[in-house]
Parts: sequence; structure tokens; C-alpha cells
Amino acid sequence: MIRNPILPGFNPDPAIVRRGDDYYVAVSTFEWFPGVAVYHSRDLKHWRLLTHILKDEAELDLRMLPSAKGVWAPCLTWCEEEQLFYLLFTRMISHNARFFDQDNFLITSSNIEGPWTKPVYLNSIGFDPSILHDDDGRKYIVSLEWEFRDGYEKPGVIALQEYDPKAKKVAGYAKRVWRGGTDRGCIEGPHLYKHQGRYYLMCAEGGTGYGHSVTIGRADSVWGPYERDPENPILTSCGDFFGRDDDWFLKTQYFNPAAELQKAGHGSMVETQSGEWYMVHHCGRPFVPELRCTLGRETSIQKMYWTRDGWFRLEGEDNLAKIEVPEPQLMPYPFPPEPPRENFDGPWNIHLISPRTDWCNWTSLHERPGFLRIRGQQSLCSLDKVSLIARRLTSLQAAAGTAVEFEPDTYQHSAGLVVYYDNMNWVYLRIYRSDTLGSKAIALMRVENGEKRELLDTRNPLPAGVPVYMKLEVRDRVIQFYYSLSNPGESILTGMWEPIGPEWDTSLFSDEYCKFGEFTGTFTGICCTDTNTRTKCADFDWFEYWDLEQEV
Repeated sequence: MIRNPILPGFNPDPAIVRRGDDYYVAVSTFEWFPGVAVYHSRDLKHWRLLTHILKDEAELDLRMLPSAKGVWAPCLTWCEEEQLFYLLFTRMISHNARFFDQDNFLITSSNIEGPWTKPVYLNSIGFDPSILHDDDGRKYIVSLEWEFRDGYEKPGVIALQEYDPKAKKVAGYAKRVWRGGTDRGCIEGPHLYKHQGRYYLMCAEGGTGYGHSVTIGRADSVWGPYERDPENPILTSCGDFFGRDDDWFLKTQYFNPAAELQKAGHGSMVETQSGEWYMVHHCGRPFVPELRCTLGRETSIQKMYWTRDGWFRLEGEDNLAKIEVPEPQLMPYPFPPEPPRENFDGPWNIHLISPRTDWCNWTSLHERPGFLRIRGQQSLCSLDKVSLIARRLTSLQAAAGTAVEFEPDTYQHSAGLVVYYDNMNWVYLRIYRSDTLGSKAIALMRVENGEKRELLDTRNPLPAGVPVYMKLEVRDRVIQFYYSLSNPGESILTGMWEPIGPEWDTSLFSDEYCKFGEFTGTFTGICCTDTNTRTKCADFDWFEYWDLEQEV
């Protein structure tokens, strides 16, 4: 059996594609750089992070974008005729006053790992663009057309345009073709398919929260009219409801205590080599009763089938997302386990990413071989240049740690270990210069929904010239920080550690609690700040991350 989620942690809006024996899933990355994470599998059960697609900071400007803006809902497809991968994505800029300002782009490559072409601008009518490569060689793009006018249903309607690959542009204005397969409202996330001569339009409805779902319609012409599946939604976590008059995406009132996977929606389908069908979708696993998803929206997979009368359905007795799913008839293809410790003595660890900017601009693996040198920049609250290297939290049983050498000259210099949801929500175990103690010191700082608090009762002096070892542990609802001046050895799970500061409520790092962002997930990482001259550096000997659920 396949155990869901297959991509734990912050991995929303999945789009799946098969090329030969290889399966790829692309997910949203929002303000994190590089953009669009791609996971690889050969058996739909075992997955590894393979690459990121948007690696050129000049072509993906994320600076000054608020949390949860940036790269939305990538659509990854393979055109057999051209032998090309196509990637469509939205660069969300803002939704101030509910206008939703965004631009949609398209890039191509013959290799999933690149190089990719420069982005081709498509339109700005809405978000979640997706492409169909029709069997007659024509191409069509569907997306949500965002509706900002008073008196009209929000968020809008699914619209269709033809795309000319030679001219590299869409033809004319988009035509509205679909208002949804249910009365849940909040339609988005369209994917267009062709199966046995019919066109199928798969969408997300109900808002990307507790009323989320996957619905489908079909038509004989790509331009419609589209017929609703009479059993819509084909996948969800909750029962039926009418929500067209409620465009609030979260909809906590539809939490279903019987469902192990909440927020199930935003689906994408694939056929295996043996003719089996599966669908990936995202979901959430909240703390109850608070309904807070610290790990964000995660990717799961479901076994599907086609009915005799041509509808796409979930295997099983109902339409609720399943925690366990039958495996396809494919040879098992597990990947070697990844070492928990990154020693910074080889190629860059693909799991380590940064908010908004390219880490290459402010780090070095060569100035001090065997160490990652990070040059400090702005505070962790900045929307611009932040020197933070982090990775997704993938479990509520986890540990992360580092060894850092840092000699601050002023209170404006800091370096250390952080748990981070967004620029307005984090806890930072930092080394800095304490004027009160007259020496280097260690202490905790917390920013909670934009309110800063220094925990002065956690302040302790540190000797000069000595490495400092830092660790945090996530144990379900509790996060605890530790530090030590003694090397823990081969693992942060061993050695003598001194707890520092209080236990933190894990649920506060979540989509639902954080007021300045949504849609992403919690990270842990290492950082350096210099709010004086942007030149002070910290040297990190290693960074270690344990998903303790996977280790059991």
C-alpha cells in the first residue's frame, strides 16, 4: 500500500506528469527560491526531490512580495510530439482590495532538469494556468479568470484560450467556459484533459481549506458546453454544501472529524504504463480542535478509475481522500536514504532553499572549505534580502541542529537556528553581542504575527572563539530549543544539551494562525543578520535534519 501523504510538509498544488517510466510532480513554492520544486518517482510510492525549475533570480523576481505570494500552482505537462516539457505558472504579486494582480508564464525544456527557456508571458486574467496538448497539434490554456466586480460571483470563472507555440502567445481574449461542477463555489485549479475523444475539465472547488474538493466536467468540444459529473465532487474531505455566496477560502465550519486527510482538493491525473489511473492532490493534517496545519498543504495520491459511462472516479465506497492507497502494477523503486547531516563539503543540498533571493549571492562554500559561510543581511522580518537557508518541516516528530562559529561585534550582528513560518512568525535562537553582559551571548527572540519579543531571561554569556551547537526538537504540539558548547558527535540525537527558553506551541506556526500569510508551511533553518553594514559573516560547519517518523 501507499501511505499518504506521499510528499509531507509544504508541497501544495501538485501537478503530475509521466514521461516513459518516470513520474514527476511539480508543486508551488510561493516566495521561496528557487521556484517550483519537482519530485521524481518510478513506482508512485517512493519519491525524491529532484530539482527546482525556476533558478534564475533575474527571471523570477520575488523581492518585496508578501508572504504566500510568488509562484502559484505550476502545471507540468509533456508534449510527445515536440518532445518537450511545458511548465505554466503564476507569479502572484498581490491581492490587495481583492483585485488579485498576477502574471502567467510558460517555459519549456526537453529535460526535466533543464535548461529551460526564458519565460513567455501569457496573460494576467487570473491564476492557475494549465495547458492541453490536443491530438491535432493545437494547444489550449485554461485558468481562473478572477472576478473583482461587485455583484458578480467570486472568485470567478474558468476561461479558455488557444495558444500558438510558434508565435508564443495566446489568441485573443479568453472565453468563459465553466462555472463549476458543484455549488461549493471558489472554483480554481483547472486542468484540461482529453480521454477517448472527450474533453475533461478537472477543477478545485470549495476554497483551498476545509471545504476543498476536486470536481470534473466533460464536453465533446474543447469550448464546451461542459456537463457536470452527477456525482461531483469526485474527491473531498467533507460532505456536500452550498457555498457560492462564501468566498472565504478556509471554511473551517466544514471540518470533518471522520476524515484523516483534510482540505483534499486541487487534483491532477496520470495514467500508468499498465493503464491504471491515479490522481495527486493536496491536503492538510491539522491539530484538533484548533484546526491549524503546521506542515501546510501536503501532497497525497489516490487510486482512480473510469466508469463505463465515461466518468473519472475515486476507488472505494465514497469520495473521501484515503490515507492508504493500493500500489500500481509497477516494479518497486525505492531511493537510497538521504543522510540527515549536510556537511557543506559537496554539491548544494537541494532541500535547502531561501525566501525570495538566490542564496548564491550571499553564501560561500569555498571561502572556508567544509563550512557554509553566510553573509548577514536584513532582519528575518524583511521582505527583501534575508540570509536564511531553510528546509521544509516534514513531520511533527523532528529535530534540526547546527554548529556555528560566529564572533559578533555589535548587537546588530546575529547568527543561529530558526523555526520559521513567514517573515512575521518565527523563533530565533541567536548568537549576538550583548552590551549588558559585555560579551558574546546566546538568547531567544520571537516574532508572533508581527509582534517582536526578546526573551531576556534566556540570555547567557558565551566564550569567544568557541563553536556553539544548537538544536530544536518538534514533539507533536511542542517545540523546544537547546544549545551546547560540547560537540554532540555524529548526530544531534546524541550528546549533552541544555534546554533554553520555554516550550513553544507548534500549532502557532500554521496557515490558520499566521495573519500575514497563508498557503505555505513551516521551515527550520540557519541564518545570519547584519543590520549595520551587511558584511558580517557566520560559518556553519553542518546542518542536520531528522524526520523522526521516517526513522522509526
